[in-house]
Amino acid sequence: MASPGIEAEEDPLLGNRTPGSREWDIIETEEHYKSRWISIRILYLTMFLSSVGFSIVIMSIWPYLQKIDQTADASFLGWVIASFSLGQMVASPIFGLWSNYRPRKEPLTVSIFISVAANCLYAYVHVPASHNKYYMLVARGLVGFGAGNVAVIRSYIAGATSLQERTSSMANTSACQALGFILGPASTDEVQVPQGNIDQVAVVATNVLFFVVLFIFALFETIVTPLTMDMYAWTREQAVLYDGVILAALGVEAVIIFMGIKLLAKKIGERAILLGGLFVVWVGFFILLPWGNQFPKIQWEDLHNNSIPNTTFGEIIITLWKSPREDHNEGPTGCPIEQAWCFYTPMIHLAQFLTSAVLIGIGYPSCNVMSYTLYSKILGPKPQGVYMGWLTASGSAARILGPVFISQVYTSWGPRWAFSLVCGIVVLTILLLVAVYKRLVAFSVRHGRIQE
Repeated sequence: MASPGIEAEEDPLLGNRTPGSREWDIIETEEHYKSRWISIRILYLTMFLSSVGFSIVIMSIWPYLQKIDQTADASFLGWVIASFSLGQMVASPIFGLWSNYRPRKEPLTVSIFISVAANCLYAYVHVPASHNKYYMLVARGLVGFGAGNVAVIRSYIAGATSLQERTSSMANTSACQALGFILGPASTDEVQVPQGNIDQVAVVATNVLFFVVLFIFALFETIVTPLTMDMYAWTREQAVLYDGVILAALGVEAVIIFMGIKLLAKKIGERAILLGGLFVVWVGFFILLPWGNQFPKIQWEDLHNNSIPNTTFGEIIITLWKSPREDHNEGPTGCPIEQAWCFYTPMIHLAQFLTSAVLIGIGYPSCNVMSYTLYSKILGPKPQGVYMGWLTASGSAARILGPVFISQVYTSWGPRWAFSLVCGIVVLTILLLVAVYKRLVAFSVRHGRIQE
């Protein structure tokens, strides 16, 4: 029989059965089982396609913004990218509440139509004669609003996998565990909700850790395109292509990390992996700090930058990547003269950037999935709906503030200040993790149900 805590937040997926009723305990039929997993796989595909669309657009936003509105700068880019997360944060509770009282297909259908309409608007923001950057801002916000259906999708998947856990008596595993959505109770023996309070200090600390993890990756994916265009004089077309390849490689790297991290967690624990992941992220941003006496090419058509006496390794690689025929319609390339730091800040070599990207690609997925895992275990078998809402809100806030922070600091002070501040934030986060390290334990461990 399902525990009272689980009953409080489970939504029947098969008919009108209510928690605690006799029908609720009946094992589902083969027909229901097949139908349920068809729905889950469709939702997996929906989330996959949504993520693919986001990844495609994120790399081209900066070149597209520059092309449609010459008045837009890198600081406005941060607001454009943040508008997506702001729209998603507003829409998620709306669609979630809608799905609680109406069939889930209703908010899903409406959200998909909103996403389609918003993407069509995004495709034609170049048509108006003026204020194009504001049309793009609205379009990205509406795309984010449509993406708020992730709350409905995750709630369905989580509920469906909970049903399978009851049916198969495997409460320790769920289909969402590999993706870092929700982890089940640590023990299959916990058939009743243990008495005891949740450690609120651990809850708040985990929310802060999760915020920083998403904050860091949000600012990294925001600044990749402007950074490479400024440092390596890439054209808009080259930046979209090369940065897209780099992020695609990081995606493959993340999949490998997700596959191996579960086994590693069993050996050394989630807290150790989270701590190690933060350290790897810090190293990645430290490597990204500009050093040396070679400076980026200045974006000034009538000025030939003679500040780089020798051809660097990065420039050789870029030359090999460049198309044989230059597109003269792309406009000037290099670091804009409007950014004063371009004249005195050393360039970040391509080898530095690629090494940093690899390290961040290792640290981010490790920290992300471990944050989810620890949070769920800290909460234990008690109802997690409200607490998961807080975690989602902290993640959305991070994806709003990260792009705004990095675009403002990068435009005004340059990469040295921007990445130094990020390194400082990561150091403070590591100190926080060390301070609460012993409190980040599973609910059952804290209350003496099982030994750690």
